[in-house]
Amino acid sequence: MLHAFDNLCIRKDGTVNRKWDKFLGTQVPANPQAKCGVSTVDVIVDFEKDVWVRLFIPKKKSRKLYSLYKKSKPQAQKLFPIIFFYHGGGFVFLSPDSVCYDTFCRRLARKCHALVISVHYRQELCRRAPEHKFPAAYDDCFAALEWLQSGQATQCLPRSIDPRCIDLSRVFLCGDSAGGNIAHHVAVRASETEISPLCIKGVMLLSPFFGGQERTPAEIRVRNVPMVSVKRLDWYWKSFLPHGANRDHPACNIFGRNSPDLSDVSLPSVLIIIGGLDILQDWEVGMFSSTPQCNACL
Repeated sequence: MLHAFDNLCIRKDGTVNRKWDKFLGTQVPANPQAKCGVSTVDVIVDFEKDVWVRLFIPKKKSRKLYSLYKKSKPQAQKLFPIIFFYHGGGFVFLSPDSVCYDTFCRRLARKCHALVISVHYRQELCRRAPEHKFPAAYDDCFAALEWLQSGQATQCLPRSIDPRCIDLSRVFLCGDSAGGNIAHHVAVRASETEISPLCIKGVMLLSPFFGGQERTPAEIRVRNVPMVSVKRLDWYWKSFLPHGANRDHPACNIFGRNSPDLSDVSLPSVLIIIGGLDILQDWEVGMFSSTPQCNACL
């Protein structure tokens, strides 16, 4: 079914038919009324670049959490941590309003009792628009982080919520597949940039999308998996990377000669979730082995 979805959306010239993409990829509108304990609101970050976020706001546990405090600050244990979520889709498909990601982020916000910020970033290969190749997705997702830093995010919360209940000292970056790749690169950029009062406490990578020019044993061994083929992964990289670049580009191969030594990067704790049938598991295990901050869940 997933292969059929790809084949319908991708034209013969390699561009993406966004009409089919939107028709087949069910979208869910934002809902200010709490559903499954979480309300949602869409907010524009950059109109010209079509960068927007969907905020997932968990239902209040007590009135005190949402009341305005004039003399005292809310208790630390009642503050909302913040989780930035970057969706997958090979840098080409899906968005925060896709039903799968709306459901996942809603559950994430409820279970963690956190403010989840799911980022819509520019995607490439639409025939009627300029191509948004590397580094557009990274720039957009980092811009969303700066948007939170600027204080604009708290102005978009429902009036019933005290902005001081948002804990800027506990920010986490999370993403699956291509979104995991983005989360890593945003974390690296954040480590080199002044982002106070934000403090990134951790990074969660769910089967992150990394690769390289040379095939790994898993890429050769794991075949006929239900999600995606090596051929399709190669197409994703070709569509995203700069013209003329191969898969050893630093965006793809984080261990390549032009990539920063991760042992020298001041990263927060990193959790990697690696699937047993993930074609890219060798790259993910390699990241775990070479990055002191990593913990892996195999």
